[in-house]
Amino acid sequence: MRVEQFVMAYGVEQDRVRALLPEGFESLRPVLRINSEIRDEAELYVELNAPVEYAGCRGWLNIANWRSGRDELRFTRSGRTVRIEAPFLKLTYTGVGIEGGCPAERDNCGCFFRTEDGDTLRPAETVTEHKEFCDCEFAWSFHPGDAHGVSIGKTLPAFREEVAKRYEKQPLTAENAAAIPCRQVLGAYIVRFERREK
Repeated sequence: MRVEQFVMAYGVEQDRVRALLPEGFESLRPVLRINSEIRDEAELYVELNAPVEYAGCRGWLNIANWRSGRDELRFTRSGRTVRIEAPFLKLTYTGVGIEGGCPAERDNCGCFFRTEDGDTLRPAETVTEHKEFCDCEFAWSFHPGDAHGVSIGKTLPAFREEVAKRYEKQPLTAENAAAIPCRQVLGAYIVRFERREK
């Protein structure tokens, strides 16, 4: 399967993320990440994640995911720009022709998915192809005032924040995560690779 993967991360208030996490999950950084994949130029998949530690493993917690055919997702291309749209999200990626890496990948055992049968870990995928940095713009639209942001042409770090405020616990949903304001888009890239079916 030919995969074109678009990854972007944005900074948020870490205490707001902590209020969403289920028991046993610890927030690692004040970040939310949107991963999107165009698979074989036919299927579109999008997921929203938060960096966590759980049961001694550091990785990502899947907050929600959507796929074309099941959800109202679509993508369009114009030159170096790819637009991904759904009724609740708009994303725009424009490749800038500069290659680089992603520091968060060095400390990633995979992505946790919550199911009725418990939490399952999808191990991190090894991708050796070069990543191309992107300019990126996004806007959630579940409700008025949801998070939105624009990249500033460079990758920014995100460091753990000590607890400053305790928010009332909320369900782990895309709607609740999208309501956390974006401080700044921290970075975005595209990587294209061949995924072997398991």
